[in-house]
Amino acid sequence: MAEAADNLVLEHLRAIRQEQREIRADLLEIKHRITSLEMQVATLHGDFAGQSLRMDRMEVRLERIERRLDLAEA
Repeated sequence: MAEAADNLVLEHLRAIRQEQREIRADLLEIKHRITSLEMQVATLHGDFAGQSLRMDRMEVRLERIERRLDLAEA
């Protein structure tokens, strides 16, 4: 009887270990996906900063053109 109980406990422990392995694999995949998302967000921030810089440059150029054509006050 004790041997059957030991085997039952071992079976449960093996099942728990297997589930734990699966959870670790899932967690690793989730970590990789989050890292990928973080990198994409960082790229978007850089792109937005670049767009802002370009718009600022265009605004300066437009103001210069308006001044040269006397369309705006100096």
